[in-house]
Amino acid sequence: MRDYSIRAAGPDDLDGARAVMLDTVYRDFGSGYVPRWHGDIIDPAAAYLVPERHTLLVALDPHSGEVVATGALDSRGPAHPPNPRHVAERYPSGRTAQLRRVYVRPEHRRRGLARRLVAELTEFAVAEGGYRSLYLHTDPAVPGAEAFWRSLGKLVHDERGGPEDASGVLHFEIPMGR
Repeated sequence: MRDYSIRAAGPDDLDGARAVMLDTVYRDFGSGYVPRWHGDIIDPAAAYLVPERHTLLVALDPHSGEVVATGALDSRGPAHPPNPRHVAERYPSGRTAQLRRVYVRPEHRRRGLARRLVAELTEFAVAEGGYRSLYLHTDPAVPGAEAFWRSLGKLVHDERGGPEDASGVLHFEIPMGR
């Protein structure tokens, strides 16, 4: 296995991180950039580097130094709408660390990068204090996403087969190890 380095992103990493994120929303999600969902991708510094208790991690290819994976965490719980009311109430902003943008370029997948990013983001959430839970949502249509998140956390709500306005996403809680 390659010896990837993972670190907190700095200003020099933002273009590479943004490229990984945009490539993912276009290629894997098929949605492309949607401002109401992806504003943090365009300005990751404002979303993750400036606010206290937020972070953006990057994984770097050991040979090229290129950003090949990202993972972020912020203190915003899931909003209602579009998420179900009971999910938003269970994971309130300020007390919930939400995992975001855990993305790995296809040619670097299956090497443990996403798992390492989640482990480091979990450590960050615990060290920051004040977070009582670690939450994320994922699109089960993305190959491997559901199995990956099931291996790390507990499914708390499945929107598949719900009302017509349901997005079909899966909501997970990741143990914080306390």
